[in-house]
Amino acid sequence: MMKEKESRAEELTQLGKKTEYRQDYAPDVLEAFHNRHRDVDYLVRFVCPEFTALCPITGQPDFATIYINYIPDDLMVESKSLKLYLFSFRSHGAFHEDCVNIIMKDLIQLMNPKYIEVWGDFTPRGGISIKPYTNYGRPDTSYEQIAKEKLLRQE
Repeated sequence: MMKEKESRAEELTQLGKKTEYRQDYAPDVLEAFHNRHRDVDYLVRFVCPEFTALCPITGQPDFATIYINYIPDDLMVESKSLKLYLFSFRSHGAFHEDCVNIIMKDLIQLMNPKYIEVWGDFTPRGGISIKPYTNYGRPDTSYEQIAKEKLLRQE
C-alpha cells in the first residue's frame, strides 16, 4: 500500500516546476494524490478569489470567487493543478452556471469524492449578481441525502 501511495505522488507533474499557464480550458492539468486519512471524514475547502471566464455571447470577462468544498475518499485534488485548471477558464466562454457545473463534474471525474459542492460568487454585471451553487453526494450513500438537503437550504 505504501508503494502505491509513493508511486501516485510521483505522478504529480506540476509541483517544483516552472508554472505554465494554459490559454484554453484544460481539465487535463488536474492531478490527484491519495488521501492518507480515509478513516476520517473531513472537509477540504478551496477559495479562488481570482476566477475569470468569458461571457460566451459578448466575450467580456466575468470575475468571481469560486468556493469548492469536498469530502475526499481515496483521492484528493492537488492544489497547484487545481489553480492551473481554474486559471484555464480565463479564455473560455461559459455562462456562470456552466462554470460551476463544469468544475464540479471535472473534480468528480478526477477524485470520486464522497461529497462536493461548488459555489460561484460572480461580480455584478448590469446590476445583477449571479451566485450559482451546485453539489453532489455519492449515490446510494448518506452523502446523496446530505447533498439534496443542502441544495434546498441554499439562500
